[in-house]
Amino acid sequence: MKAFKIIIFSIIGIVAVLLIAAAFTSKDFQVQEEIVIDKPKQVVFDYIKNLNNQTKYAKWFMLDPETEFSSKGTDGEIGFIHSWKSKNENVGIGEQEIIKKIEGEYLEVQIRFEWPFVSNDSAFTKLETISENKTKLINRFNGKMMYPMNLMIPIICGDLGKDMRDNLVRLKSILEK
Repeated sequence: MKAFKIIIFSIIGIVAVLLIAAAFTSKDFQVQEEIVIDKPKQVVFDYIKNLNNQTKYAKWFMLDPETEFSSKGTDGEIGFIHSWKSKNENVGIGEQEIIKKIEGEYLEVQIRFEWPFVSNDSAFTKLETISENKTKLINRFNGKMMYPMNLMIPIICGDLGKDMRDNLVRLKSILEK
């Protein structure tokens, strides 16, 4: 009986420490990845500003061939909304909307997830000219996780960063063909 009490109190202590740590941990996070693409900046921008092109290189849209996509507005323009719906919880249900665009330089989207979790995040892609035919693409995701799930931010950032790197490698491959 004494060993049982020690185990129970140890578990309660560990949970309490984790909950206290989560209370003092940031709820906001950013994940940033970049890649150099051997194409002129405008060529890269013309491709990435069209959100429908993400179905060709974004892992999450490639996970479920049954994903239903829909669009509202003119792709590549502010206000365009690209929506998806999948029964696969790794894809889920959500939409992204272009909220800011600086032609040839910068594209920002608001990402709204509905399922398997509700979240309202943002992401941007920024392009920098390295040379006439070489472009640096910087992709950043800005998110927020509420208490106590914010304790998972380091794990989420690691997984998300890997997926973002893989997406950029696929994008580079498409553009450099």
